[in-house]
Amino acid sequence: MKPAQTTAPVAISQNIPASTTSPTIILTNTDIETAITTAVDKIGPAVVTVVGVIPGQMTFFGPTGDSQVSGSGVFISPEGYLLTNNHVVEGTKSVSVILADGTGLPAEIINTDPFADLAVLKTKGEVPAVAPLGNSDNLKPGETVIAIGSPLGDFKNTVTVGVISATGRSIQRDDGVMMEDLIQTDTVINQGNSGGPLVNLAGKVIGINTLIVRGGGFGSAVAEGLGFSIPSNTTRIIASQIIEKGYFARPYLGVNWQSITPRIAAQYGLPVEWGAYVTQVDSGSPAAQAGLESGDIITEIGGTPIDESSSFVNALFDHQPGEQVIVKVARGNKMLDLTVTLGESSANP
Repeated sequence: MKPAQTTAPVAISQNIPASTTSPTIILTNTDIETAITTAVDKIGPAVVTVVGVIPGQMTFFGPTGDSQVSGSGVFISPEGYLLTNNHVVEGTKSVSVILADGTGLPAEIINTDPFADLAVLKTKGEVPAVAPLGNSDNLKPGETVIAIGSPLGDFKNTVTVGVISATGRSIQRDDGVMMEDLIQTDTVINQGNSGGPLVNLAGKVIGINTLIVRGGGFGSAVAEGLGFSIPSNTTRIIASQIIEKGYFARPYLGVNWQSITPRIAAQYGLPVEWGAYVTQVDSGSPAAQAGLESGDIITEIGGTPIDESSSFVNALFDHQPGEQVIVKVARGNKMLDLTVTLGESSANP
């Protein structure tokens, strides 16, 4: 995560259009094409290509040159703030954006939330358009949606159309974080679309595209049309706080931990099948103050069990800094309830 940067407080209503209600739209088949083109005309100019430079590395054969990565983004305020994915800008030494008309602008990373895979950038200069954020809670399966972005980094402002396949989906990433409450869509999303908007027929951004699942390979099923987006209501909360504070506050417990699964529990004869094994407790942390110890196994946080459907990180991030929660732990053959007042952190849990 990039270091938090100091920014002057801004009124959210001035920077992120907080449309919490969506108008009722009744369309016939002959209306849909017009609605799509109207939405694209409205949102398209606010969509950008995000280009990042990854510094070269020292290898056995000598230093490598810098490399370039790209994704998509969308302006959410007239002050130049825009949204993209954390994985688009992670590890970059510099970032720039290319507008729909081909103009290039330097950008700075205000901060990121790697757990939600979101990043807030800021550019200087005139903003060509601002995309309003809609209410993702109103989405229904079958609703027509539009993705706009730069697949492969070369095909700027490509438009694809599909439907909402489902809402409330959960996907576990390679780093073990379970991304929850995602929007599933069959809209074509390719590499480079990451960070671009998913738009409804009212011309409002209802999601930020983040990942695709295709499968394939020897012995595995092939899947197409499985794209996932971060709901706009989630992005609004995170972006608003990053713009105001320079970071998004996550609850802080103060432990290092390792995941426990039934296979690991059976291998080591542990008393529970699921949980988070505490390997270290930070001195003076909320965990230390509550009496957590190395060797404890956290099985539940604030009523949310840690199991196959909810990881330690997701159970913790269901709560807010300053909130008092009950943490259930297995200590030897005993089960304990410890009361913890969560701290605030913009980095690790």
